[in-house]
Amino acid sequence: MVETKTKTDSWLGIFSSLEHHSQPLATRGRFARRLAKNVGLALGLILVSLAVGILGYRYFERLDLSRSFGHAAMILGGMGPYGEPKNESSEVFEGVYALYAGLVLVGVTGLILTPVFHRVMHQLHLPDGESTDQAKPKPQIKRSSSAKRDSA
Repeated sequence: MVETKTKTDSWLGIFSSLEHHSQPLATRGRFARRLAKNVGLALGLILVSLAVGILGYRYFERLDLSRSFGHAAMILGGMGPYGEPKNESSEVFEGVYALYAGLVLVGVTGLILTPVFHRVMHQLHLPDGESTDQAKPKPQIKRSSSAKRDSA
């Protein structure tokens, strides 16, 4: 028996499924919801990563909460540390956290931009004549019989 994948099977429903190239372009509302969901996931990942950094600096460097936040935010933002570590375990933590933060930066950027790039690529590959915004077709302008005679 062949099992078919449902919409919720992909990544346990966390990530939104994207339409196949043979399917019509998603509506603007669906695109906006997809983008908002990805931005929310990215912000959640950033907040968890920041909390890990704060806890690490509090434990290894014995810094207060505001200084721990500053150090963790600087590394997570890609700016690097602004103070020398006090001991060897702090150096190891900063190195591992900096590597992790770099990967989070790349991952979060990809997560946010995925719906945008998919929509652009989908629009570029639509068959000729298909509406890109799923708008109603333009009404045909009926010409009066006098306008037909004038143009002839």
